[in-house]
This record gives sequence, C-alpha cells and structure tokens, in this order.
Amino acid sequence: MKQLASVLAMVTCLGTVHAGEVQVAVAANFAGPMEKLAEQFQKDTGHKAVLASGATGKFYAQIRNGAPFEVLLSADDETPARLEAEGQVVAKSRFTYAVGRLVLWSAKANYVDAAGAVLKTGDFTHLAIANPKTAPYGAAAVAVINKLGLTARLQPRLVQGENIAQAFQFASTGNAELGFVAQAQVWRDGKFTAGSGWIVPAIMHAPIRQDAALLTRGAKNPAAQALLDYLRTDKAKALIRAYGYEV
Repeated sequence: MKQLASVLAMVTCLGTVHAGEVQVAVAANFAGPMEKLAEQFQKDTGHKAVLASGATGKFYAQIRNGAPFEVLLSADDETPARLEAEGQVVAKSRFTYAVGRLVLWSAKANYVDAAGAVLKTGDFTHLAIANPKTAPYGAAAVAVINKLGLTARLQPRLVQGENIAQAFQFASTGNAELGFVAQAQVWRDGKFTAGSGWIVPAIMHAPIRQDAALLTRGAKNPAAQALLDYLRTDKAKALIRAYGYEV
C-alpha cells in the first residue's frame, strides 16, 4: 500500500511539473465565456490560463510594444492577420474560434422590439456603443446605424465605451436606455438573460469573425498551444455556442 501511495504521489507530482501557465489577451466581448473555458481548461489539462480582457485595438498596440501576452483571442480577424504580417504571430497559427453577433439591447423588459424599430420610434436619450476605432463590435454598430439611415438622428445620443464591456455596462446600469452589445453578454442557452433585445441580422454589417492566434512570445510554451487546441474541442465549442456565438 505504501509503495502504491508513493507511485500515485509521483504521478501527481509529475503532472504538476508539466502543467504550465499561459498569458491570454481576450477581446472584451469574449471575457465571460473565456472565464468559463479557462476553468474547464485547467480541470482538463492542468494548465492555467491567465486572462486580461479589453479592446482588440488596444491589445494590438500593447503587443507591438512588447506586452507579455502569449495567445490573442481577438474580436476580429484583421488584427491577428496584421500581427502575423508584422512578425508578432506564429505563422499559420490563426483560426476563427467564434463568429460574434451584434444585439441592440435594453435592461428594460419589452422595450426593444423584434425588429429594432425602437431606434426610430423610442424616446431614449442615450445609445451606448463601443469605440468603433478600436472595437469591432463598435464598428459593426456604426455600420448598422448608417445602413438604417439614422446617423444624423442618433449621433447626438451616442455614448461611447472604451470597449464592448463598457458599452454593456452603460446599458445594464440604465445610464443608457439602449446599447449595441455582443450577444454573448446578454444571451444564455437560447434566450436573453434579462431585459429585451434585437439580434441584428448578420447581413447588416461585416461578419464579426473572431480569430485566435499564437503570439511569438508563446511559441515555446506548451500551455499556449494546449489552449489553442482546447478551443477546437467539441466541449469548448458547445460552451461557445451557448453564449450565442457561431463556431
């Protein structure tokens, strides 16, 4: 029995030695799902994912300036491609881990109709969006407003968050009656978690393809590659779908 206990202890110790840590830059819209994925990733592999969430545009600047990230989970596909062209991403490591959906949402129940007509008929004062210069969801929101021909009318009402997380904060606290947010922030298992919303038809803006990439700083870190592999598993894809993304 003592010998068996010693063997088990040795196996546990070896597992701990091989377990690693990976520094991950996560687009703000994917912060919630990634927290859940990171928990499951650690249970299943022993590796720990250390997360930092924010606007993709800011991550681009930080990575260019030497930030110690090893994996990027972007809110678009352009930023990882640009970083690869600039030598900051391991060649051919990029792939789309999720396709995001934009939602016009209010914390008020029954306030946003199924076609988003509230944008034209509502008496709201503020409409929250993410910064379109640094956040792909913000750029998508501006595209929708333009397509609806409401740019001049809505411009004075716009309140801009630094990223999609801040835009959601404005809407969820009522500081803005409406907000263009990521579906993942307000959706679980086929329904809105609170309030009311309009899932914007995907044809109204450019596809929000969200790419993952292995950054050059993580090229020799097994935990970084393990995380990217994990995102491709059926278990991870099921969780991502539950938040309203396509995979």
